[in-house]
Amino acid sequence: MQPLKILLACIPADGHFNPLTGIASYLKEHGHDVRWYTQDYYSDKLARMGVYHYPFKRAVQYNQANMDHVFAARLQYKNQIKRLNFDLEHAFIRRAPEFFADVTEINTSFPFDIMIADVMFTAIPLVSQVLKKPVISIGVMPLIETSKDLGPAGLGMTPSTTRLGRWKQDYFRWLTDNVLFAKAHKLFSDILSVYGLHVKGNTMDYLIRSSTFMLQSGTPGFEYKRSDLGKNIRFIGPLLPLAKGRLPQTELREKSRRYNRTILVTQGTIEKDPEKLIVPVIEAYKGTRTLVIVTTGGSKTRELRDRFPYTNLVIEDYIPFEHVLPFTNVFITNGGYGGVMLGIKHGVPMVVGGVHEGKLEITARVGYFKLGIDLKTETPDAIEVKAAVEMITRHPKYKLNVMTLAAEFSKYDTLRLVAGYVYDATDYVPDKSTTSAKVYS
Repeated sequence: MQPLKILLACIPADGHFNPLTGIASYLKEHGHDVRWYTQDYYSDKLARMGVYHYPFKRAVQYNQANMDHVFAARLQYKNQIKRLNFDLEHAFIRRAPEFFADVTEINTSFPFDIMIADVMFTAIPLVSQVLKKPVISIGVMPLIETSKDLGPAGLGMTPSTTRLGRWKQDYFRWLTDNVLFAKAHKLFSDILSVYGLHVKGNTMDYLIRSSTFMLQSGTPGFEYKRSDLGKNIRFIGPLLPLAKGRLPQTELREKSRRYNRTILVTQGTIEKDPEKLIVPVIEAYKGTRTLVIVTTGGSKTRELRDRFPYTNLVIEDYIPFEHVLPFTNVFITNGGYGGVMLGIKHGVPMVVGGVHEGKLEITARVGYFKLGIDLKTETPDAIEVKAAVEMITRHPKYKLNVMTLAAEFSKYDTLRLVAGYVYDATDYVPDKSTTSAKVYS
């Protein structure tokens, strides 16, 4: 049987791109023709992966690095809901026809058998229902499907079983769909109606329901219980970025042995202001018996080194987390989903502080499942950070909980599962080196 023609597509941001890189590499290694549609920001990475790149043509040329320039008006919104509304409209919903036009053109020269896209790629319904192609969407953030058992996605509400708590959840679900995000949802419905599609429910639910399968990164142990899980949703374990090779951090490991404990801190690659989280951590532990490893994402690294010339600080643009997490005691992060998945995989309790770009849902889960401390702010002070770290250090329950979830993670053969669902969606018969996902369901 001929190998599959597979098109990957994603919103041009690391949190949407990086989780799909392992999938692309795995399917390519198994002989399939794998290509990728996204903005030029990722052209070099795709070239290094050996994956053919289709750049944006009709779609607005935005990416995570230039969003504040391309969509400058977003900076005026400090309120979380208003910022979410703006981003949902301009970075996602209004781009759907442009994405679809580009993908339709790609299909003429590369008639793909299936598309794999991050779940927020808003052309999913058009590809599945207009082009009539199977689409697998990938949940690169906590599960965003509406549930009668939970509050609405996006606000960071944790579950409640009390009568008052359930009423509150019901009310906020109605409020978000009919007031807070009503304009955005109507816009999506109006755009898709031009193609003869009729949206039922909110935008995120429709993206999930329009997918052949929606594969959720993570496991049930990192998700709130719900009695109405969509029939096309499957958990696949932690979906992590393509590994960049084994580069042992021998020097850092040896240095860590000279200290009482090791803390790893990151603000991700989008947040450029180190004053929010990095500086408070440094202020809390500068000149102490705690080794603090800081990854800045390339933002103000030299300035921080000059400002804080302490021997217990290691400040770098990038350090592969998987190389330092094995000897890290506490992981402090602004709540990026991929970083949290890595932290759990390595059994490291976390201190999390993030609000925007959907991080409220991630940090809320860390706190709810007692995998660490949710600071409930993206601008903590040094006292708050230190109190959280000391709490984790004093109470072994956090380490025990995260180790238990790490054991659950280890039971999932993530990339093999993804390949199995691809084969099920296309009726492709794999060779003996792979298997159908039905084996795991």
